[in-house]
Amino acid sequence: MPDVEQLSQNFENVQRRIMQACEKANRPVESVQLLAVSKTKPIDAVNAIAKLGQTDFGENYLQESLQKITERPDLTWHFIGPIQSNKTKSIAENFAWVHSIDRLKIAERLSRQRPKELPPLHVLLEVNIDNEASKSGFHPDEAQDICEKVLALPNLELRGLMAIPQATDNVEKQHHAFAQMHQLLEHLQKKFPNAQLDTLSMGMSGDLEAAIAEGATIVRIGTDIFGARNYS
Repeated sequence: MPDVEQLSQNFENVQRRIMQACEKANRPVESVQLLAVSKTKPIDAVNAIAKLGQTDFGENYLQESLQKITERPDLTWHFIGPIQSNKTKSIAENFAWVHSIDRLKIAERLSRQRPKELPPLHVLLEVNIDNEASKSGFHPDEAQDICEKVLALPNLELRGLMAIPQATDNVEKQHHAFAQMHQLLEHLQKKFPNAQLDTLSMGMSGDLEAAIAEGATIVRIGTDIFGARNYS
């Protein structure tokens, strides 16, 4: 069983960090959404955080997440991990958000497989902002062309961009990568003024302050809420 008291303290600490980062950046705290990344964590831990008022949870692994969604369909579930083609149908049927579209083919499959009775699936384009060979995602120079194609797909609502910059403790480097993402989103907003491109999913436990300073609207926090290790 998870340590509910510790989880509660962790959650309050993260909320405090978000609030302080917003104040420092002169942003309203409601302009930043906390996504609790619950991958590999048991449903009991999800329930404990949900009791504290958290409604949005991020998952990386499909089979594990489907079990949680079955138990808590009242929560808003975001798929944030790599997407294989054979997983798109289940993702399209069960999630409200997908942050990790890294190929046009994946967007096309999600569009085709989204059940008609459900609202459009909110999607983000994953951008490989540091051009790391080990990471998936679109090169920033591809973003405009891909954005135009995804906006034309039915059953999807393109909301913006997601990035996982190269991990670093150098705060200046953190700001630089996030600022590039903000500039790219602003460019796309100007090119596609009728689209609802309002979302920047960026920033995790180690760099949420820099992300918020540079315009993040969703921060994805796992370790600092749930801890680094699985609960036994």
